[in-house]
Amino acid sequence: MLKQLDRFFGRFRQGWIYIILSLAIAGTLILSAPKPSYGGSWLDILIRGVQVIQLSSISDEQEIELGKQIDRELTQTKKIRILRNPSLNSYLNQIGQRLVPASERPNIPYKFQIVNDKQINAFATAGGYIYINSGLMQKADNEAELASVLAHEIGHIAARHAIDQMRDTAISQGLLSAAGLERETLVNLGVQLAVSLPNSREDEFEADKLGLANLEKAGYAPSAMVSFMKKLLAQGSSVPTFVSTHPNVSDRIVVLERSIDSKKAIAGDGLDNQAYRNRIRAAL
Repeated sequence: MLKQLDRFFGRFRQGWIYIILSLAIAGTLILSAPKPSYGGSWLDILIRGVQVIQLSSISDEQEIELGKQIDRELTQTKKIRILRNPSLNSYLNQIGQRLVPASERPNIPYKFQIVNDKQINAFATAGGYIYINSGLMQKADNEAELASVLAHEIGHIAARHAIDQMRDTAISQGLLSAAGLERETLVNLGVQLAVSLPNSREDEFEADKLGLANLEKAGYAPSAMVSFMKKLLAQGSSVPTFVSTHPNVSDRIVVLERSIDSKKAIAGDGLDNQAYRNRIRAAL
């Protein structure tokens, strides 16, 4: 609804129409707000009512648009540098799109991007946006290990962890009003969380569980998720970013190993190390 109103205002600039519609929207927000005293100035909400998003009832369409704006802020302001390699990006997207139909949330569009950074890291934000560092792709031994990371990040999106993080952070910072949050504030929070704050212990376990199920359903060998985590931990004191920002990895490995049927651990695609190296060697 908010997106439709934005387009409507783009076509009609007459002041009186804007005022009437803003009054109607603000009235709806006031009536539906459970705790009017929790918010700030209702005059601000009146003026900018069409920009307010209620996180507790955010629609898929709103989340996708929010993710698009977070992505624009991340990439256009150079907070991250996207690797412009058509062949490698096509390969990553091919793996990601194979996983999507087998995920718990297949009905939103996903965008998989490579960050031009030698550090080992990966993260996801709202609306289906997933980022994989070139250093992580280099560290993986095979396609199944890379797919395991993508599946884990898809798990975060399936469980809407980014939305939950934004809500919790907004509450802790005193930003959340009874009506919700302004879109600009949400975008800024999304950028902050994407580049600097780790997921919680509970979120990681849930993303692991969802990711492992996704990996198996998509036909990849489930052992790859464990082998990749063990490889990173084996680096000792030089623990890579991907592990250091995702706590309790040892515990996560134990849980994953218990969840994998030993008879099916290597059953599946993606374990050909040489084929993977041949695929990415020229690009990385």
